[in-house]
Order: sequence, then C-alpha cells, then structure tokens
Amino acid sequence: MFGDLFEEDYSSVSNTNQYGKGKKLKAKPLEPPAPREFTNLSGIRNQGGTCYLNSLLQTLHFTPEFREALFSLGPEELGSLEEKDNPDAKVRIIPLQLQRLFAQLLLLDQEAASTADLTDSFGWTSNEEMRQHDVQELNRILFSALETSLVGTSGHDLINRLYHGTIVNQIVCKECKNVSEKQEDFLDLTVAVKNVTGLEDALWNMYVEEEVFDCDNLYHCGSCDRLVKAAKSAKLRKLPPFLTVSLLRFNFDFVKCERYKETSCYTFPLRINLKPFCEQSQLDDLEYMYDLFSVIIHKGGCYGGHYHVYIKDVDHLGNWQLQEEKSKPDVNLKDLQNEEEIDDPLMILKTILSQEESNLILVDLLGQKFLKKIGISWNKKYRKQYGPLRKFLQLHSQIFLLSSDQSKVSLLKNSSLQAESDLQRKDQQIFKTLTSESPGLNDRTSCSHWFDINDSKVQPIEEKDIKQQFQGKESAYMLFYRKSQLQRPPEARANPRYRVPCHLLNEMDAANIELQTKRTEYDSTNNIFELHLHLGPHYHFFNGALHPVVSQTESVWDLTFDKRKTLGDLRQSIFQLLEFWEGDMVLSVAKFVPAGLHIYQTLDGDDLTLCDIEIADEEDIFVWNGVEVGGIQIPTGSDCEPLLLNVFHLATGSEECRQLVESPQVFPANAEVGTVFTALAIPGGVIFTSNTASVGGESWTAIPKEDLKKTFREQGLRNGSSILIQDSSNDNNSLLTKQGKWITTVNEVDWVQVNNLCQLESEEEQVKISATVNTVVFDIRIKAIKELKLMKELAENSCLRPIDRNGKLLCPVPDTYTLKEAELKMGSSLGLCPGRAPTSSQLFLFFAMGSDIQPGSEMEIIVEETISVRECLKIMLEKFGLPGDTWHLRKMDWCYEAGEPLCEEGNRGIGFTNKSPVVCLFLAEVTSNKKEFPYSQDATLKELMLCSGDTLLLTEGKLPSPQ
Repeated sequence: MFGDLFEEDYSSVSNTNQYGKGKKLKAKPLEPPAPREFTNLSGIRNQGGTCYLNSLLQTLHFTPEFREALFSLGPEELGSLEEKDNPDAKVRIIPLQLQRLFAQLLLLDQEAASTADLTDSFGWTSNEEMRQHDVQELNRILFSALETSLVGTSGHDLINRLYHGTIVNQIVCKECKNVSEKQEDFLDLTVAVKNVTGLEDALWNMYVEEEVFDCDNLYHCGSCDRLVKAAKSAKLRKLPPFLTVSLLRFNFDFVKCERYKETSCYTFPLRINLKPFCEQSQLDDLEYMYDLFSVIIHKGGCYGGHYHVYIKDVDHLGNWQLQEEKSKPDVNLKDLQNEEEIDDPLMILKTILSQEESNLILVDLLGQKFLKKIGISWNKKYRKQYGPLRKFLQLHSQIFLLSSDQSKVSLLKNSSLQAESDLQRKDQQIFKTLTSESPGLNDRTSCSHWFDINDSKVQPIEEKDIKQQFQGKESAYMLFYRKSQLQRPPEARANPRYRVPCHLLNEMDAANIELQTKRTEYDSTNNIFELHLHLGPHYHFFNGALHPVVSQTESVWDLTFDKRKTLGDLRQSIFQLLEFWEGDMVLSVAKFVPAGLHIYQTLDGDDLTLCDIEIADEEDIFVWNGVEVGGIQIPTGSDCEPLLLNVFHLATGSEECRQLVESPQVFPANAEVGTVFTALAIPGGVIFTSNTASVGGESWTAIPKEDLKKTFREQGLRNGSSILIQDSSNDNNSLLTKQGKWITTVNEVDWVQVNNLCQLESEEEQVKISATVNTVVFDIRIKAIKELKLMKELAENSCLRPIDRNGKLLCPVPDTYTLKEAELKMGSSLGLCPGRAPTSSQLFLFFAMGSDIQPGSEMEIIVEETISVRECLKIMLEKFGLPGDTWHLRKMDWCYEAGEPLCEEGNRGIGFTNKSPVVCLFLAEVTSNKKEFPYSQDATLKELMLCSGDTLLLTEGKLPSPQ
C-alpha cells in the first residue's frame, strides 16, 4: 500500500532532490500558530489525510520509554539536520525529525504541531499526504524504517527492545509424546473480531485452545514415521514491555464479494493478565499484568473514514479537567429566577462563555457580548464597583483562565454553569475541579488521566468513555498495553523537559520566544486600524451636504489607532494632534453619499473601547463642535440623509423651443416630496417618479396629491432616483400629454436642437434635427448645415458643441460619436461652431487667469495629450502675452475651486476622470503660507489623466524645483 515509503538511501541521504518531485508548496500563514489550550497538550495538524499518522505518532510520543530512547541518540550518532545537504555527512533524517517533532509536542507553545518536515523525510508527496492509509500497516512499516535508519547506532535494537515478542507453535504426538515446535517473532499481535466477544476471548482461542488431529485429519509424526493423533497449540513465549494489538475489524464477504467492517461488540480490559496465554506460567502474576494506555479508533467504513486516539497521560504532562456531570451547560439568563441573579456579573460572564463553542474568546469580544446581553457596558455598570473587566477576570482565576498576554479568556472546565447569587459567599463550592495534582493526595488525583487527541484538538475524557469504543462504526482498531511493572521516575512527572537533549531544549526555547514575538506583533497589527479624520473647520455646508473648503487632502487626516483603546483615548490623541483646536470636541461617524459627506452618529461614552462602539477600519470620523459648521447648523442622522435626485422638467419658452431639462437636486430623506416645487420655484403641478436614474424606456407614475406630504424615503426614493415635474400652469408645454393620453416615456422627444453660432447669415438661427440615441454626430452636423442653408465649406471646418443650461459652450463632440456615446439626451441644445473638433490624441481645454473666475470667461485651446505641463503652460502664457517663468497651472474642480498644482509630484496617484463635458479645470494662485514641496512639470497631460473639457487656472508663483 505504501510502496517504497520510508526507504532511506544513505548514499544519497543529503540529496534533497530525492524527495522534491510532487512536494506541495507550504505557504506560511499570516497568523502565527495558536497557543495551547487549557489541556496544555499539543495536537498535530492534519495535512489532508494524515489522521492515521497523527494517531500513531501521538501514541509513540506518549510512550515515554520510546521517546526517551530516541532522545538518548545524540548528533554524534544521528548527525545533524543542518548537515543534510552535505554529501559527505551521514544524516539519519527520520529519527532526527521524530526527535524534533516529539520536542515540539512536549515544549513548543502551539495548539498543533506540523508533520510536514517528517513526511518530507519519509519521501511523501502531496498525493500521499492527501491519501488515507491503514494505521496497522503504517505501524509495521514505520518500525521497519526506524530499524533500518538506526543500524550502526546504539539504538539499533530500540524497536526489538520495546516491542519484540515471540510465539511458539507446538504439535505434540499422542503416541510418542514427541514435541515439534516453531518459534515466531512479533511486534504486534493480530487478533480476530468476528464471532468473538472480546480480546480475552480471542487470546483464549489463539493461545489456550488446542487443535486436535484425529480421524480423517491425522498428523505425520517424524519419530513414529506414520500418521498419528496429535494436538496443536500456540503460546506466548516472550512478552515485550509494550504489547500492540491489531484488531481485524475489516473482513471479506465471499457471498457478496465485498469488504465490510465488523462493528459488533468487542470488549477489552483496562488491565489484562496474560499469564493463561504464556508458555512460562510459574512467575508472579505481576509479571504478566499489562495496562492499556492507548486506543486508536477508526470512524467510518472499510473504504474510508477518520482516525483519532484515546491516550493515557502516563507522565501527567497535561492539565486534565472535567465538568461535573450534573452541571447544566445550557444555562441562559432567562432561566435565572430573580433580579439578584441577573445582576450578578459573575453569572452573566459565565453564561456568555458557556455559550461559546470554542470556550475561548477575546476579552474585548467578551465586553461586546456583555453589552449585547444586558444592554449596558461593563464600564458603565460594574467598573466603579469591581474595576476593569480584565481585573475582575484575574480576581476570579478559579473560574476564568486568561491567556499569557491577557488578550483571551476561557471558562475553566471545572466551573459549573450554575450562578453564584452572592459574590461574598466564596465558600460555596458549586464547581469541582478534577485536576492532576502532586502524588500522595488521593488515588483519584494521583492516577493518570485520559485524553482524546483528534488531530489538532485535545480534550479530556474519563476512563468510562473508552467503553463507547467497543462497537459501532466508531470503534477501537488498535490497542496498546504497557507492562504494569514499568514505573516512571518521580522527576519525570509533569516535567516535559525531562530527558530532552540540550540542543532541542535550546531550539524550543528560542522558538517559543519567536512565537511570542510574532503573536504580539500580530495582535498589535490585528488591533490597529485606520481612521479618516474630517476636520470641521476645513468644511462648509452647501447643497445639502458637507464639502471641503479647499481640497480633500487638506481637510482629511489619516490616523492609525489601536481599537482596544477607549473613545476618550482617541479624543485625547486628536486634541494633541490639533493644537489649534479650541472649545468642545465632538466625534461623529460620517459617510460619503453622492451629495457629499453626511454625519450619521455622534460617538458617546469615553470609557468604551472602539471595539465596544463598533468603530470599523477605514471609518470616517467628523471632528467638530457638535452643532454647526461655518455658522450653519448641521442636520445629522440617517433620517435626514441627503438624497441626490435627477429632476426632469420643461424649460420655459415657446412651444417650438421647449426643452427637457435635467438637473441634479439634493433633498433631505425626511423632507416632504412637495418641497420639490419650492426648490424649483414652480407654483405647483404633478410629480412623476421613476426608480432609475435613466429615463429612457422607463414608465412614470404620478404621485397622488395627498402623498406629496410623504417624505422622499416613505415614497421609496433613493440616491439616483428620477422624478419628472409637470408644471400645472403651462399644460400645453407638457411632455406628458399627447392626443389626450398620458405618455409613459419621454422617448417621444426624438430630436436635438442645433443653434447657428458660425457668425454667418442664415434664414434660421436654430433648427431641430430628428435623431435617436444611436445617431452619429457627423450626420446631425451635416443635416444642420443643410437645413440652416449655410456654406458647404463648413462641412470640413465646423463642429458641434453642447450648450449647458447657463448658455455656456462645452467641449466639441467628436464626429464619430453617437449621441449615446457623447452622453447627450434627446432635446439637448448644440451649437454649430467654426473649427474642427479635437482628434482622439488631442485635448480641448479651457484656461483662465486668476482666482475669481466667472463661468464663460475662459479661453480655449486644443493641444496634443502627449505634451508636458511645462509646454502647455508656455502655450497658454503666449495666448495671454505674458513673459517669464514664474507661473504654474492648477486644475479646477466642479465647485470652481482651485486644486493642487498640476505637476508630477502633486498629482501622482490621483486620477481626475470625468466624462461630463461641463467639468472644467482652472489655474489658482499660490498662497504664501502653502507648504512647499519639490515639483516636476515634465509629466504629460495624458499621464496626469486630463480630459477634454477640463479647465486650467494660470497661477502666478514658481513651484519649487525637484531635488
């Protein structure tokens, strides 16, 4: 089954390529291994299908005589793992890796050890690690591999010394009494399960019952030289210190021609007397007594399953604690009888911990669960009387177990979950601890205890639990007994360092220090998060939300903070950072919405940790006085969240020139829908709603007049929703009437308006061109030239430019675009202007001088997108007729406010992308108190992600040169 598993060739033992093929890559986990749990014993991680290996390794590890015999072999005999790549060194890798694994299981403070290095030494590939094998066969092959590996060392007889026994098979002639015998060696006994009640019954059949040869089945005696009657029997001649018994659970059904697992009841004793089965029976009974110390259990069927092991802790290395049988693990606060018990913090904490599956949680998380359980935090209710939560847990160490760094807490298994109603009555012992204590106290506490080791998990069990493995799909598969006369030295008791070689002690001590350092670093990193502080004095309130006065970078400070600290600590830290702050400081949770920044919740409770108040990583915190910003009182809370709506209504004008206007409007979510009329200065009318921002193809539903007093939120409107207004004072201009019927869509507008702006005489100043969203701009331009009866030469030297609601000409639209690609709506106004539209490699930019810029006063320029900022600045200066090099460019945002200098350093990593043609870039003045940094203006416009339609501001002031 294992093929050439465990084969070790000393001629190439240092050649790591021998086992390289098929090896899986082992990624280092970001989180360090968890420390040991309350049992203080280490499990072994499952590599995918190695539960059978883990169970056998734990059995060998908890065989102290085997472990110590292996530890007694030093580097002078086994070599060193550091020399495994040296072709001249003879390194016995398997015993060395076993030594290291046993040392880790004894001393390394981690929940589970890894067998990756050990299986690598076996030559296993990732396929072997994922495939489950038979543990009985593994036991024999592993012993064989160890024997081979230890040849030539003082441990060459280690396996024979501990596990070797002999059986003698005898045939006795009934005529001449001649005895014919044959001796067999064994490392484990294989016993039948089928049709047998238990281990002692199976041994009786094997080593007590005789097989008689008579009648038609006679035996040929060599002495008599003829067929005679005879009796055949077998006896145990030599018993090993450790007896391994393999149970034949798997059989073959010759009728059904299939394998099956024998799940009938099969008993085995905790202590067995082998005297009836031995050839020599004249010795004292103690010589034949064996105690069970390990049971490998198989759960599943004959074609697959899972292994785990029950282990007896001979050296008392683990912390064995069991909850009292009559305890009630499902205690809930609702079950408590009176308010006195509900007000008991000890009972509340026990109840919370008892409901945790892992029984181990962060102290900070315990505080949060405490708050959710009773509706008030520990600090507010109990801190004054009992002190901080961690101190309270420390004072009740008989009930709560804190980790070494005091970051995690668990409920001791000896603690019953019945509440103590009076904290002062400490003499009442509701919880009983069954802990391994020093010898001599009583029989129960001085005896060894049992643990269930299931890969990484280690749990205490009682001896009576072993009986559950007598039968069923989950039942005993291998039994391990040790001679009762084998006594452990007192110094080995509860001493995991006993007989461990010095070099491994040093290695484990260093590894523990490294683990603790990693856990501290991870814990620190895991509890650190980023907060974005928005400073109130740097904001102003307009259009329903908060916006930076200057720029986002100057208005927001990023703060790294420990979430285990309190809100008061955060407030104090911000006070220290903002030396200019005067008066009260209020911290509020804010969030970005389409309309801007909105304040939702004011943080309260300076004694609460940031975890308690559920502050998240990357949270936006608004720092202000809690009342107003810039003299304006700020609405807060989710009820008044600003909603950005798309409002459609008809512009005023003659019937021929009526135009559907779209304008973004911001309204508080708790405002009445009817306030739309006031905002648009419309005396009244009908409001229609659509659930999408795009009106194309959508149906509109009229809001009943009585529902106009409902809020936007009650009406189901959200950010991006569209509403359409029909002015009741001018029904003839409504887009929603046609032939006396309501129009369900605004797609009835199937034209765009083109105005003649070429300064050429024409019979018409404007014309409507029929179009759809897929009409190409070039076709619209040519049709407009024809219908306006302009010169054909304009076809080669003209362009269409959108006109915004203020009458400003926007960036020319490329001829190859469709109306949809140009983001132009039906009914839009376009200007037919002289000059060609920019090509795909060119940019159309607005530019102006100074800081007081009025829309429409900018100059225009078309430049290649590959020119540098310096070259663009030079062209603009020439347009203004300005000399010198004491100028720079700034980009304007949609609020007509100057941004950062347009240069490589100032804009690196910042992308300004806006497809809307109404967005402009301006050039702003450099303030004298602006902190200077070195800048480079050699970046291209394309690299700075400038777009056609942006506006630049020509600003006086030379930027510092780069270093």
